[in-house]
Amino acid sequence: MGTYIFSITLILAIFIVFDIKDKVQTFSTEDIPINEIITDYYLMFIPVYGNMFSPLFTFISIIFFTSKMAHRTEFVAILSSGAGFNRILKPYMIGAFIIGGSSLLLNHFVIPKAQKIKIGFEDKWINKGYSTDDRNIHKIIAPNTVLYMESYDNRINTARKMSIEKFVNNKQIYFLKADEMKWDTVNKQWILTNVFEKTITQQDRLDTLKNQKPIHKEKHIYQASKTMKMDFTPADMWRYESKFETMNTPELNKYIARETQKGSNQIEFFEVELHRRTSFPFATFLLTIIGLAISSRKVRGGVGLQIAFGMLLSCLYIMLMYIFTTIATTGYTSPLLAVWTPNLIFCFVAFYFYKTAQQ
Repeated sequence: MGTYIFSITLILAIFIVFDIKDKVQTFSTEDIPINEIITDYYLMFIPVYGNMFSPLFTFISIIFFTSKMAHRTEFVAILSSGAGFNRILKPYMIGAFIIGGSSLLLNHFVIPKAQKIKIGFEDKWINKGYSTDDRNIHKIIAPNTVLYMESYDNRINTARKMSIEKFVNNKQIYFLKADEMKWDTVNKQWILTNVFEKTITQQDRLDTLKNQKPIHKEKHIYQASKTMKMDFTPADMWRYESKFETMNTPELNKYIARETQKGSNQIEFFEVELHRRTSFPFATFLLTIIGLAISSRKVRGGVGLQIAFGMLLSCLYIMLMYIFTTIATTGYTSPLLAVWTPNLIFCFVAFYFYKTAQQ
């Protein structure tokens, strides 16, 4: 645990130094209050990136600490005294439980709050406010209901040239268009200007024996202004990372349920984030078993060779995580299966090293 805390503190200090180097000009020219830099950015920076690299540095710490014990032939003495590999593994797994459990709580509840503060600071001082360049935006705001916006300015929460269409059995039953749609922050509703509404009534089934004729009626309404509430708010136009990274797990579950009900086609991004919050800390246990099994043997080449091999396995795990995450976001497989696949693969790797470990 001491090696883990020391190593991750050291790497975070290096990251902070390089980050200050990149942003020192912005910090000095924008007259950003020093207390905001410390509390809103770097204090939030530490848990976000510390938790991100936690499994990797758990692995490195185990290899570094254990290989030093193996180099001094301490494991030979322990095994000769009658203690088995499982007894040696026990304190390592307790340490992994402390680190992995802490990482799990951070992922589900603490990191989203830290990300919200950190992203807010970046948008305020570094990004000069986030603005979207998207054009011709389509959003599913309810079942069979589509919102279209030619453009959207998130700085003033205003859409230009918008329209809403409702369908039943692939036939349009309602159409609304307006020149502008602006968010009313007080009443939490939209204010539309130059509004045109069209309601369509049509008959699908006809009784030919009664010589019925098709019914197709349209009702048109023109209004200079109209207030409207819908299942769409300015938060829906935030960046994806601002959405799922700043929501804790209960909030993320509610958001996924709401987007699923609306028929959104971006559900995979949020489900991947939800499952990743649990799967990533689980890697701590697998890497602990692998790290101990690798480094408990005294080998030629010393600590450096074992650390290099450990880094290779860590990079392979991270690569698999990104590959399967990308596959999940494209919709080719279930997000749950894709996010947990690297852990399933490394379960077999951990089992192999456990069976072949020095007994």
